[in-house]
Amino acid sequence: MRHNVIILLVFMMGCVLGGMNLVPSDMYQTNVSMYILYALMLQVGLSIGSNKDFKNMISGINLKLLLIPLATICGTLLFSALAGLLLSQWSVFECMAVGSGFAYYSLSSVLITQLKATTIGAQLATELSIIALLSNIFREIIALIGAPLIYKYFGKLAPISAAGVNSMDVALPVICKHSGKEMIPIAIFHGILIDMTVPFFVSFFCRL
Repeated sequence: MRHNVIILLVFMMGCVLGGMNLVPSDMYQTNVSMYILYALMLQVGLSIGSNKDFKNMISGINLKLLLIPLATICGTLLFSALAGLLLSQWSVFECMAVGSGFAYYSLSSVLITQLKATTIGAQLATELSIIALLSNIFREIIALIGAPLIYKYFGKLAPISAAGVNSMDVALPVICKHSGKEMIPIAIFHGILIDMTVPFFVSFFCRL
């Protein structure tokens, strides 16, 4: 919860600085966002490669485990598409791009800003990236706070799916507490696979 509060505070500070024109306007015309994107992609690779259990999980992989991230992806994209049918301002594909963050709010928001600016303009792309940022933050918060109820009504695999990419790190303690310690390898495996799909799905739906 603490890091979520920090993220929101930094976001609000950015809004205030931008609104007061304290940030040079020519900064938005540079490739700063692209460099941030490169740094985030490097972080994804480092987090996956440095995981001590990654090689063991890959070598002892059970094909049935693939059904869990597959269910997470399909369920998220389905409900994102349904949201797109209800929202007039945003298309189904744009809503699916937002959902494709799978709670990875930092990477998905930067990707959307970079990829959608050329097609819908910088202002609308920024608005969509803010929606992606907030919706994915809320997903993480719901996964953390709502884990007991999610487990109670939907089973021990549900908190893993609800957490998205965070099942391997931030949400792992609550998953362990409510779903059991035996779910830890599954949660880590699930988070790693979902993490790897975020750049692909966000980029794919942004280009449609």
